[in-house]
Amino acid sequence: MSKYLINTVETFRVDSESEAKQFIEDMSDCGGEIVKHSIEYKEQKSKGEVVQSWYRVTIKRVFNDEKDPIDSYSLSTESINFDT
Repeated sequence: MSKYLINTVETFRVDSESEAKQFIEDMSDCGGEIVKHSIEYKEQKSKGEVVQSWYRVTIKRVFNDEKDPIDSYSLSTESINFDT
């Protein structure tokens, strides 16, 4: 049985709005077609004061048409990289 990746929705945290816009541009080269994206300013408050702020970037990418998929998918954890 073949498996086809149809779409993904990915959420990231970045430090600035300019970094968020650049990140979306960079992600367009990572496969799939970006069909929707958003940038949201977020704040964490404590006792009414802003403790920290960041931008949430959400990207929806489409890889295959569900009715007529082209590329099959195989799961590989080798490409996952979390910098710490």
